Amino acid sequence: MSDFPTDIFTEPDGDNDTLANLGPLRALAGIWEGTGEDTHPDVSGTETEPYVERYELQPIDRQTNGPQLYYGLRYHTHITRPGEVETFHDQVGYWLWEPATGAIVLTLSLPRGQAAMLMGKAAKDAKSFRVEAVRGETTNGIISNPFLEYAFRTMRCTVDVTIHDDGSGSYAQDTELLLPKAGNVFHHIDKNRLKKLGEPTPNPLAAQK
Repeated sequence: MSDFPTDIFTEPDGDNDTLANLGPLRALAGIWEGTGEDTHPDVSGTETEPYVERYELQPIDRQTNGPQLYYGLRYHTHITRPGEVETFHDQVGYWLWEPATGAIVLTLSLPRGQAAMLMGKAAKDAKSFRVEAVRGETTNGIISNPFLEYAFRTMRCTVDVTIHDDGSGSYAQDTELLLPKAGNVFHHIDKNRLKKLGEPTPNPLAAQK
């Protein structure tokens, strides 16, 4: 059924330096800014708006689930409309990398009452990768509050990330929303290309050196 070990308690030693063990996530560590584009449903059908994003990703100490070993980044992305102060979108979570399997995990939590976990795989030196969550899955699933489940039901979410040769990074997120009142699936698209403004702070174990 799986390649999991019979010993589910013994933890690996791992490495104190998270930044040296993030695989394809290493390029994401740091502080980023950029202006993106959001296409979402509204009362008239569809609206597309620009947005300004600040995305901070900082390394955490290694994480273990018995023999499973993750290295990761804690992130916070804060988004406003151009020239405004009010938050347009706020999101927190973790990007995780499992060196043993090449698995990438993205967890996200939104103050709208929604959480999800997206998963994918990539080579250690990959410059692009995709993660995905699907409604109803127990390992890479989506949980929404009752109103969102009723009015804007999230069926699937994919995020494609690319690190470019000039050092910038981009993503394209496609959130498939089932709008029961409209009777159709809407592709809520967010995309941005960000420039790096600052380097990450070493994780606590690495900072002790």
